Amino acid sequence: MNKEHLDELFELFPGLKTVGEAESFLRDILTPHELEQVAERWQIVKLLSEGKSQRKVKEELGVSIDKVTRGAKAIRASKGGFNLFL
Repeated sequence: MNKEHLDELFELFPGLKTVGEAESFLRDILTPHELEQVAERWQIVKLLSEGKSQRKVKEELGVSIDKVTRGAKAIRASKGGFNLFL
């Protein structure tokens, strides 16, 4: 992936001042399926960060254990971004 393109994308976020602006941007740039996946991943990360077991998260959200495991790996590999929002 092109670093300049990524940097430009990251620079957009401080400009989003309201939930409505963030929603408009995310709905425009992501497909409905991608948006659903991001929202689901966030719920997985949030529940795992609350100390819930992977099996409990799987049951609560009705997702596969593979998705929950990927979320757990993402937390372990986090560069601190999750903590900004948790």
